[in-house]
Amino acid sequence: MSTQNEMNQDSLDYTLRYNPPMDLIAAERNLKEAKQILNQMGIVFLLGSGSCLGAIRDGGFIQWDDDIDLVSVVGYNNSTDDSADIVAEAFRKKGYFVGGIDGNHSKTRMTVKDDVRLSIEFLRITDDHLYIYPGVRFPSSMFTEPKEIDFMGEKFLVPNPPEEYLRIKYGEKWMIPQKSGEYEKSVVEKIPEVILTGTPCKIRVIDSNAGPVHDAEVVLVGGGRSRTDKDGYAKVALAGPDWYAIVVRYPGHEQVLYMESLEPNKVYIYRSDAASNAANSISGEVGTLGDLLVPE
Repeated sequence: MSTQNEMNQDSLDYTLRYNPPMDLIAAERNLKEAKQILNQMGIVFLLGSGSCLGAIRDGGFIQWDDDIDLVSVVGYNNSTDDSADIVAEAFRKKGYFVGGIDGNHSKTRMTVKDDVRLSIEFLRITDDHLYIYPGVRFPSSMFTEPKEIDFMGEKFLVPNPPEEYLRIKYGEKWMIPQKSGEYEKSVVEKIPEVILTGTPCKIRVIDSNAGPVHDAEVVLVGGGRSRTDKDGYAKVALAGPDWYAIVVRYPGHEQVLYMESLEPNKVYIYRSDAASNAANSISGEVGTLGDLLVPE
């Protein structure tokens, strides 16, 4: 028999893998409850990513958005490096299931309640900049000097100026709605390439006939790129265990893997039909598919 904790973990895993559109009524309820929790703790937070985009462009949640995005800057307004775990416990006491990961530039706690995922990312400043998933670089002042807006009948903070934040995150056409499968490419294609130092993992690219793809390009968004060998393996250097975005390209095929949980020293398999198989495996709606890479 499954325990309640296992069922809640399954619910979180489901939202991360399939990212279905969230129930907007439950999402509003969770956001306002999260605000109460964080306000009581004295932790200042901002709406980020799709939540900020919906608030500024649409005046509400984006109809097909899959989660609520909140951010807080470590070192400002009672937010410390220990806040992630303290906040996680406060959310658990309110009936949320909490998971998460300590990444390269932040600590993220992912909560789920009523099948709605709400993530709080505690960002660290590096050289006066913040790095927002999947590696977009922002001046820290956008977040340490936020702007207050009216949203859902209450006051919330957003990066300042919000229009510039959204332009940097989503591109010049951020005012034009893009659904899953569209916006991911807009985000990743303008993130500059850097050479990451760290420990590699391997990604093996397999075609629709289950054969290895030679000379496919594997791009770690915000990192480096490499090509597969004759057996289909490519190495990408990771700074540590974290969520990463990957692009796989070869003649006649290109796919953005927007949410992949990767660890150094591991080997993962990418199958060209992974996205279609995942989408066809459930009867409900799907959004941005995550964790399409599977361990070898």
